[in-house]
Amino acid sequence: MTEVMMDKEKMQEQTEETVENTEVKEENTAEETVETVEENKEPTMEEKLEEAQKQAKDNLDKYIRQLAEFENFRKRSNSEKTAMYSNGVRDTVEKLLPVIDNFERAVEAADDKEDPMYKGVEMILKQFMEILENLGVKEIPSKGEPFDPNVHSAVMHIDDESCDENVVVEVFQKGYTLGDKVIRPSMVKVAN
Repeated sequence: MTEVMMDKEKMQEQTEETVENTEVKEENTAEETVETVEENKEPTMEEKLEEAQKQAKDNLDKYIRQLAEFENFRKRSNSEKTAMYSNGVRDTVEKLLPVIDNFERAVEAADDKEDPMYKGVEMILKQFMEILENLGVKEIPSKGEPFDPNVHSAVMHIDDESCDENVVVEVFQKGYTLGDKVIRPSMVKVAN
């Protein structure tokens, strides 16, 4: 009988353990269900608002960066375009200057100022000079001006008491500027 009693006690203990385990499992399952429900729960309006504000701020930052990038690109493009135009004008004028020099020599060498050939050459020269002026090309003033090594190239020096020192007394070849850049310096004779 003691054995039977012991078996009954063991069975009762096992039953109690099973009941306890079942209760613990039910509690764990209930806690997991609450956690799962909390995880699956929709965000509140405040959370949605915060998320939307964050997204709006990010989009605004991206927009401002893109706008600044575009503005820099536009400025860079304009300055490159201006530089290319200026360089193109400069190169073209530089190549035309010997032709203009020849027209000036032809006008100076003409004996008969009433000759139609003289008048035609003079008109062509005048037209060239108007075109240069419209492009912003200017002749460097030289004769009677103080010598400036930035715009004059001295090819000859003379001693002349009647002239001031370092004054241009004769121009062999005219010089020209485009804006603030020298296209070709004037070739001059300078008095010492």
